[in-house]
Amino acid sequence: MALSLMSIGETRTVVRVRGKEEVVRHLQDMGFAPGSEIQVLGETAAGMILLVKGARIALDRSLANKIMVA
Repeated sequence: MALSLMSIGETRTVVRVRGKEEVVRHLQDMGFAPGSEIQVLGETAAGMILLVKGARIALDRSLANKIMVA
């Protein structure tokens, strides 16, 4: 399932990141690598606020659609 479909308070693990090589590399550098745990802290009209490796990150929904979680 895509990260963008997660609900507030939900925690899941990244399975894979889709997209062009530079987008995948950028997301992985931000902490969205396979095996990383992601928690949804909140949502805005434009995107999501996530907890990744102890850091809060705001992510656009189009990028959140590229991250597959289980």
